[in-house]
Amino acid sequence: MDKFDFLSNISAEAMDELYSKFLDNPDNVNEQWQYFFKGFDFARTNFPINDSSNDNISSKEFNVTNLIHAYRQRGHLFTKTNPVRERRKYKPTLAPNEFNLSDSDLNSEFLAGEQIGIGKTTLKHIISHLDQTYCQSIGVEYLYIRQPEEVKWLMKKMEPQRNTPSFSNEEKKHIFQHLVTAVGFEKFIHKKFTGQKRFSLEGAETLIPSLDAVIEHGADLGIEEFVIGMSHRGRLNVLANTLHKPYEILFREFTGKSYVDSISLGDVKYHLGYGNTITTHKEKKVRLNLAPNPSHLETVGPIVQGIAHGKIKHKYNDNADKLAPILIHGDAAIAGQGVVYEVIQMSELPGYQTGGTIHLVINNQVGFTTNYLEARSSTYCTDVAKVTRSPVFHVNGDDVEALIYTIKLAMEYRQKFHKDVFIDILSYRKYGHNEGDEPRYTQPVLYKSIARHPNPRDLYANELIESKVASKEEIAKYEQDFNDLLEKKLEIAKLDSKVAIKQFLIEDWKDYRHSNKDDFQSDIKTNVAKEKLLELASSINTLPNEKLFFKKILKLLEDRKAMIQNDKLDWALGELLAYATLLDEGIPVRLSGQDSQRGTFTHRHAALAKEETAEKYIPLQHLNDKQASFDVYNSPLNEYGVMGFEYGYSLSVPSGLTIWEAQFGDFHNVAQVIIDQYLSSAEEKWGIMNGLVLMLPHGYEGQGPEHSSARMERFITLCANNNLQLMNITTPANLFHALRMQVKREFRTTMVIFTPKSLLRHPQAVSELKDFSEGKFQRVIDDTDNDSEKVTRLVFCNGKIYYDLLKKKSEYGVKDIAIVRIEQIYPLPKKDIEQIVNKYKNAVKILWAQEEPMNMGAWYFIKNELSNLPIEGITRFPSGSPAVGLNELHHKEQDEIIYKVFKPCTCELKNPYCGLQCKTGKEKLPILHQHKYFNLI
Repeated sequence: MDKFDFLSNISAEAMDELYSKFLDNPDNVNEQWQYFFKGFDFARTNFPINDSSNDNISSKEFNVTNLIHAYRQRGHLFTKTNPVRERRKYKPTLAPNEFNLSDSDLNSEFLAGEQIGIGKTTLKHIISHLDQTYCQSIGVEYLYIRQPEEVKWLMKKMEPQRNTPSFSNEEKKHIFQHLVTAVGFEKFIHKKFTGQKRFSLEGAETLIPSLDAVIEHGADLGIEEFVIGMSHRGRLNVLANTLHKPYEILFREFTGKSYVDSISLGDVKYHLGYGNTITTHKEKKVRLNLAPNPSHLETVGPIVQGIAHGKIKHKYNDNADKLAPILIHGDAAIAGQGVVYEVIQMSELPGYQTGGTIHLVINNQVGFTTNYLEARSSTYCTDVAKVTRSPVFHVNGDDVEALIYTIKLAMEYRQKFHKDVFIDILSYRKYGHNEGDEPRYTQPVLYKSIARHPNPRDLYANELIESKVASKEEIAKYEQDFNDLLEKKLEIAKLDSKVAIKQFLIEDWKDYRHSNKDDFQSDIKTNVAKEKLLELASSINTLPNEKLFFKKILKLLEDRKAMIQNDKLDWALGELLAYATLLDEGIPVRLSGQDSQRGTFTHRHAALAKEETAEKYIPLQHLNDKQASFDVYNSPLNEYGVMGFEYGYSLSVPSGLTIWEAQFGDFHNVAQVIIDQYLSSAEEKWGIMNGLVLMLPHGYEGQGPEHSSARMERFITLCANNNLQLMNITTPANLFHALRMQVKREFRTTMVIFTPKSLLRHPQAVSELKDFSEGKFQRVIDDTDNDSEKVTRLVFCNGKIYYDLLKKKSEYGVKDIAIVRIEQIYPLPKKDIEQIVNKYKNAVKILWAQEEPMNMGAWYFIKNELSNLPIEGITRFPSGSPAVGLNELHHKEQDEIIYKVFKPCTCELKNPYCGLQCKTGKEKLPILHQHKYFNLI
């Protein structure tokens, strides 16, 4: 039974039992029952007329307690929180008669007043107190919280003070100054840059003083850094008046004609991020970082969470009291975008916690042109908060003091309980979706009301004048002084037409440079001494004696030891050694994804379960005392939120190796927004580098359309200017070197690895120890099993199909066909490929073989990039679906591809010439002894 539903549906027998416990010791029952039974005893003691009167008095106490509970539970439905609309009507109301109380009871005193901190008092006083607490400018939803300590804390914070702010005159003037900047900034831009989109904050300008309050109060509570995420609505105002981005730089983004940095293609001004260190009124330094965000409204949410988690872990030594994330939502977006739910579901999981997020909702009561009643089924846009039973405050956006009071309370709650908290700021949008949009086409009634409604600055100015806090002259001077300042800043902005984009998180990225075209064609030292490899291999394959593990785990580790002994290391061992060597060198590693601890295909086993308990042992966390941190998490079953989180985490820890792994490669398409808007384009738009690694299982093995292709072609279409690295790696050693290479360079570029499935256990997909200790990353792997002078057919490929081709080549005993693997698809290693082509100068045919359909995979890209070569493609037929569903059909298709590579010649064997033209087209080539294997396809 919930503590606050204690009066609902309880039987007389159960109540008698509780009363007996109370008489023995009041602490035997919870606080609410104590109040109730005290009232009962009070009635019996003070009104002992007869049994019926006693019953009547106790019943009234009971009814008043129900009334109090109803205000706490449903008071938010009857608030005065909407500045431009009448609230919807809800029944039953909170009228006394709904609780069997009448006007004759209003002057009667009730002990139930103790529950709300005002002692024994009249019903009239109790109702007035409750109405002021729960039904004015602030409404609260919190009784669904399951932790009594949190509920009690909120009650004691709200009820004695009646949720009513009290500010000094100086504090009120400070608040007003922030309203002056918030409103004045929007009006100035509207006048000076008429018609330009800015997605103004007008109608919700109280956001600016509330952000000032949460930063100031947060700093007092120990916060040293805030990471903020928001969409475009009001972003320029927040940049200018919260992060103190210079006004002249913002104005130049309206007038500018080019960018200072040639790397950047830039973005619209209301997408840009910014960082700054500000000083509070108490001289405390606070770092503010506003993450860049595209027009995909809630995309920045998981990224902010990842940044916050990474910074809390590595910068603040897991102390969440030092950093808090703030997410600013729109009402339509928080209710409509699924990634919000993903982020909230992640928020209390061990690998994704941030110590609680402050969620602020700019509730315009409309989404583009859609009325809020058409935009959601829930009562409130914030109902998603109930997933984690987070408290929700609904506040009138015109009441700046109420909003500041609430956000301070929210900050205190976050610091104490390290949970999310939501503030729904009921406001309005003065113009349409943008300043050039006409809202009265679709919202004529609402916008008639908005047109007549004064802005929050003017409302508060009148309040200050009426209460004699400030004079009309003072108010006018505040406004004029700020306008004069903006005029001066505009003149400065006009002196230069070049726009500079400040790199986001520049303080964390000062040691890294942007890449150049030569970086991806040059070698870097990634090998590790044999002795160190053996030492680490022994460590990760040794279990503590006191742990009891599943017998198959013991066999697995014995098999790995045998691999090392036999000098044949498989994929999993190569991967784990990459992590181990990096950890040993002080480089942190984080891996997350669905089933990443074991691995979708049961290969990794990075976390080992004790047989009799749920306890897990992670060998990579027990290498030595000086190692860096290793984290591996099974993520929740989503892609969008988790990939965004890992991107953000990688932003905050550029020195570390951060990996997101898909369960199957094509599942990344659920996170396509992160790939399109951040991974592939953020460096050109915002100057942001990122070293995230995506591991996407890929390979055609008869598993159907959804488990075959990681959609390589989609990544290829996003590649330009060395913005991504695409790898289709075929050996454990090459994976080892690729992962180490990713964090050994002076720059960071996202790496996408199309990882194998069947190759995880393929007997030929192994590497020798010397490949790790003496080798390096191979962009192209040549075929060493032939005489280059005799090769007449050169076949390029990548991925699993290499081993299928190798098997057939071995069966045929072919010596005049060379099979070459291109391990780095992008940036395409053209120099390496050119050297290979020159080596096989007698090759008549140059082929590209792939498993994917012609319109997928790398074929079109290869054909275009190597257009100077007479290269021909062997693929599946073009298709809208990646693969067939029937296993038998799959094998027929795969056999046909292999057959075409080795297709016999159809010319007359007696002819001393094939009739084929060499690469120059000028001379004919003699038939060689393996002649039957090559021919025009």
